[in-house]
Amino acid sequence: MRLPIYRSGLLILAIPATLLAGLAPVAAAPVLPPQSSPIAGTAVPVCPGPVARGDVRCHAERRMDSLATSAVPSPAGVKVNPNVLGNNGAYDPGYLQNAYNLQAISPVAGASATVAIVDAYDDRTAASDLAAYRSYFGLPPCGSGCFTKVNQYGLQSGYPRPNSSWAQEISLDLDMVSAICPNCKILLVEARSSSLADLGTAVKYAASVPGVVAISNSYGGSEWSGETSYEDYYNHPGKAVTASSGDNGYGVEFPAASRYVTAVGGTSLNQLSNTGGRNATEAAWSGAGSGCSAYIPKPTWQTDASCGNRSVADVSAVADPNTGVWVYYSGGWYVFGGTSVASPIIASVYALAGNTATVANGSSSYAAPTGSLNDVTSGTNGSCGGSYLCTARSGYDGPTGNGTPSGAGAF
Repeated sequence: MRLPIYRSGLLILAIPATLLAGLAPVAAAPVLPPQSSPIAGTAVPVCPGPVARGDVRCHAERRMDSLATSAVPSPAGVKVNPNVLGNNGAYDPGYLQNAYNLQAISPVAGASATVAIVDAYDDRTAASDLAAYRSYFGLPPCGSGCFTKVNQYGLQSGYPRPNSSWAQEISLDLDMVSAICPNCKILLVEARSSSLADLGTAVKYAASVPGVVAISNSYGGSEWSGETSYEDYYNHPGKAVTASSGDNGYGVEFPAASRYVTAVGGTSLNQLSNTGGRNATEAAWSGAGSGCSAYIPKPTWQTDASCGNRSVADVSAVADPNTGVWVYYSGGWYVFGGTSVASPIIASVYALAGNTATVANGSSSYAAPTGSLNDVTSGTNGSCGGSYLCTARSGYDGPTGNGTPSGAGAF
C-alpha cells in the first residue's frame, strides 16, 4: 500500500519503484496550461513492442511526466481546478460521459448487459482497484455478481502468472467500462499468454457466457499472412467485438483488421466541462493505428474507394495520453492513454445501446442516424500522401473511422 506524501501543498502519491524500472527520468513539473490546451506530457507504452508473429502487445500508454505522476483527481462532488484539462489533468467518468453525450443514458442503462474484457496474464488486485475507482468517483458499488474474473477456460482458479504491464492494461479496461456503463456487469477473462491463440480462446469463452453483449480487446500486433487463420476467434454474431487499432500511428494491426470486429481508432479530446453535455473539440490522435489491410478482404459494409481490402478504423474515442484518463491501479492514480482507452469505451456504448443482437460485426456505425456520431475532421497519424487513410476529414477516415459517439444511437 502506498502512502501519500504532502509537499508544498500538493498531495503526491508515491509510485512503486518496480513500476518505474526501465523508464526515462521524468521532467521538471511544467507550468499548468489553460484548460483550452492539452497538457503536454511524456508517455511510454505499457507493453513495449515489437512482438513475434502470432503474439500481441497491449495498447496502453502511460503518462510519465512529473505533472501526471504527482497529481491526483478530485473525488466525486469536489470542485476541481478550472485551469487544467479535465479533473486535475485527465478525465474522470463525468467528463467522459459528457464528452460523448452519454450523461443521461449511463446512469440508467446497461443493467442487464455484461461487458467482457479480454487481456493476457493475471491482475491480482483487479477487484480491489476496480472497487476503489468506482467508490472514489461515486459510481454504484460493484457488488455480488457485478464483477467476475476467470481464466481463458472460464474457471475461477488456475489464473495465469501475474504481469505488471498487462495488469495496468486490465485496470484501465475495467475502469473505462465502469466510467461509461456503471450499471453493466463486467467479466474479466485472463488469457495465459499474449499469444493470439490464448487470447482468442479467451474471446471464445467470453462469447459463450449468457448476458455478454460486448467483448473488448485492447491489444494487437503487426499484420502477417497467417492472420486470416485467427479471424474465427472473433466471429460472434450478435455480440459487439471491439479491437483497438494500435498506438504506432499509420499502419494496420490485427485483430483490428479482422472483418468480425469493430476496429476502434483514437482521438485527442478537449472536453471543457463535466456538466451539461458535450463541450469539446476533437482531432485524430497522431498515434492511432489506421490504414488498408494487406490480407483481410473488404467487408460488404465498407464502401471507401481507396482501399480494396479491410479499412481500419470504424469508429473512435479518446486515446491521446495528453488528453488521457484517470486509472486506479495497485493502490494509486495514474494517467493513461492509447487506443486501449477507446476500445472498452466503445464496447460499453454498445452495451448501453442494448442492440447487439442485431449487430453485424463493425457495420453499425456505417448506417448510423445523422447526429449520432461526432465527425472528427482534423488531425493526422502519419504520411500516406494526404489520403483519408491517415488524415481526418469530413465523413469516413482511417484514424477516426465514422467518428466518436454522440449518445448511443449509432450502436
